[in-house]
Parts: sequence; structure tokens; C-alpha cells
Amino acid sequence: MTKISTVLFDFDGVIADTEPQYDIHIEDLGERYNLGIENFALQVKGTTSPDILKKYFSHLPGEEQTKIAKELEDFELNMDFPLVDGVMDFIRYLKDNNYKTGIVTSSQDFKMKRALDILQLSDTFDVVVTAARITEGKPNPMCYKLAAQDLNSSPAECIVFEDSLHGIRAGQDAGMKVIGLSTTIPREVLVERTENVIPDFTDMQQIIKYLN
Repeated sequence: MTKISTVLFDFDGVIADTEPQYDIHIEDLGERYNLGIENFALQVKGTTSPDILKKYFSHLPGEEQTKIAKELEDFELNMDFPLVDGVMDFIRYLKDNNYKTGIVTSSQDFKMKRALDILQLSDTFDVVVTAARITEGKPNPMCYKLAAQDLNSSPAECIVFEDSLHGIRAGQDAGMKVIGLSTTIPREVLVERTENVIPDFTDMQQIIKYLN
């Protein structure tokens, strides 16, 4: 069995518990534009803003799409980044024990720069893959494959921590072991789709076992 050398994190719902903020904003957006999609925020979790605009708002005039894009950007420029419990201790453990680490997110560069600066994590990760580097967003595995290539790691050496169904599928289709976080979607939904499910990173000893 290949030893895990590389730990890859999604950002929203995994490092930062931001999904409740997105839920409110995205649901409001769906209602204002009469999309008629139940649980709209859940449907788009893990996808990039350009993909959301293309898939759900392309029927609108160009100036209206530009307005929505600007609104999403303003939201992300002002949102908070509360940490998922225990994640800083887990990241510190990984760095102290020479694991390669990366963030693989559907977020835009401007948001991630702001988030990592605020959380004092700017120089922590060995790679950060954002929406700017991919042509196909989650659930396409391109983002996770890129991170592994950047770190010179085989997929079998990588473990992924994800909270969204799109992200979980992306990690699995990249050939990686995936641990689900039930910060966004209930445990009973994730348990059949992942290797294991955790509520957060507070049970460090149990999580470390997943690295072996």
C-alpha cells in the first residue's frame, strides 16, 4: 500500500467554515432571479463563480450577468473566514512531520489571497490551485491532478479533505483517497461516498490514522 505523502484541502467548509455565509447569499441570488431551483446553494457548492454564471444565468442580458459577477466578487471581498475547529493544529502537525500540503479550491485568486493573508497562512501551503488555473471546475478532477503534478506526487500518495459532493467526486476521479467533512452536508449523505467522514479536525489522533 502506497504511503500518504501529500494532503490536499478544499478551502470553504474544510479550512474555513464559510458555507453558511454562501448559503444565505446564493439562495438569495436564486430567489431574486426566479431560478426556481430548490436548495440552489447546495446544487452549486464546490463550483466556480464563472461556472455558476454560465450554467444558471446565461439566459440573462450581458450587463445583468456582469452585475451578478460583481455582486459575488463584492461578497467575497467582505466575507469572514471562521476556522473549522482543529484545522490549524492539524496543518501544524502536517508541516512538522514533512507532509506536502496544498489547497485545491474553486475560489478566485483575489478571495484566496485575502483569506490566506487574514488567516496568516500565506506561506504555509506548498501549492494553491484556484479557479484561475483550471479550465474545468469540480467535479472534474483537473484541479486535484494539477496539485499532485505540482507537488510531484502520485494520486495514490494523496489524501483529500472535502465537504462538497462535487469536490469529493473530483478527488476520487483523480485517484485519491477522500475524507469528507460534514460541515456542509450531513454525515449520512457523505458516508457512502467517502473513505471516512469527520465533523472537524479536533480528533487529531483518529485523523492521523487516515494518513497511514
